[in-house]
Amino acid sequence: MSFRYGVPQQQDWNALSDEDFRSIVRTEFETHYPAHLRYPPRRLRWSENGSWYLRMAEKGWIAPNWPADYGGMGLSVQKLLIFQEEAERWGIARYQDHGTLMLGPVLMKWGTEEQRRKYLPDVLACKAIWCQGYSEPGSGSDLASLKTKAVRDGDEYVITGQKIWTTLAQDATHMFVLVRTDPDAKKQEGISFMLLDMAQKGVTVRPIRDIAGHEEFCEVFLDEAHTPVSNLVGELNKGWTVAKSLLGFERIHIGSPKMPEYGLTVLERVAQAQGVWDDPVFREKYVALKLDVAHLTDAYNHFTGIVVRGEQLGQDVSYLKIWASETFQRIADLVVETAGPFAAINGEVGIGNSEIDVLASFYKARPPTIYGGTNEIQRTIIAQQVLGLPRR
Repeated sequence: MSFRYGVPQQQDWNALSDEDFRSIVRTEFETHYPAHLRYPPRRLRWSENGSWYLRMAEKGWIAPNWPADYGGMGLSVQKLLIFQEEAERWGIARYQDHGTLMLGPVLMKWGTEEQRRKYLPDVLACKAIWCQGYSEPGSGSDLASLKTKAVRDGDEYVITGQKIWTTLAQDATHMFVLVRTDPDAKKQEGISFMLLDMAQKGVTVRPIRDIAGHEEFCEVFLDEAHTPVSNLVGELNKGWTVAKSLLGFERIHIGSPKMPEYGLTVLERVAQAQGVWDDPVFREKYVALKLDVAHLTDAYNHFTGIVVRGEQLGQDVSYLKIWASETFQRIADLVVETAGPFAAINGEVGIGNSEIDVLASFYKARPPTIYGGTNEIQRTIIAQQVLGLPRR
């Protein structure tokens, strides 16, 4: 591959022992990651943690999951898990990472060489921040019923419609979007996958304030927004195939042990502050949840290995999303139960000698069972497409 993507790697990370690699990553994170950004109770905006990720981009560490030929760290499955474990252990906040987690792998698989050369370098440099234009009002988890349309006009497509629950769209420069390009085709047919520049007339972003007062999600209105024909990814009217592969990447990410691990950390702090850490009833509940997270980690490692080896994900990846989101909810519920009356207070509250945001994990645990396809939809996928059960 003659075209250079990103920053050349300092070395072959996979040639290091796991212990040496972990030591390098841990030292980098503990030395340079801003202490005040550890374990944030909400998704941070680019204005808050962008400087850290620009540092990671300059270092060549922004895409540990990408092959080295495409500017990533080229980590093996084991090294990638170590990298993620250390990020989670140190409480490093996510940024708007749809570009590295989703778009990059999709363009490597389905994009043209022109698209890869145009878009991947800016993802690696954090010059382009991507969001996902999938969900729409009224369609729920029935993604194939989307109504946003794209009509060809010369060398461009003109896009009209609305997307919703778009994560941190107010910080995004670009969107990958599913649009209907053949209104007469069946639901899963006639859909195309396109790339869209957000900085244009006809794109309006409206943040949605949640119960905790945060604005993580947005509505995006597309009123005759334009994108070049060259921004079509894959074949025209075959976007559902592209979308399904991307959903597999998304379900792996949603199925990460990161949030349940975060919930266990909060639970431990609350239990110690409340003086019930050694209570046998509490310990039984805690150990059961910790075992669930350990088993989740094993399953996550399995599916991550499939992706890193370049193999096709099966529909069974859906159970990873179910497991992770519902385990996190059970942990968050026990946090609230253990906190007692302190769980009625929003924001940080003094419990013993600690300042703890008791409700942060509870609020964080509500959306994951809904976004990325509701857990009811995931169970239907497993029942029909994995187990082969009849529809009725």
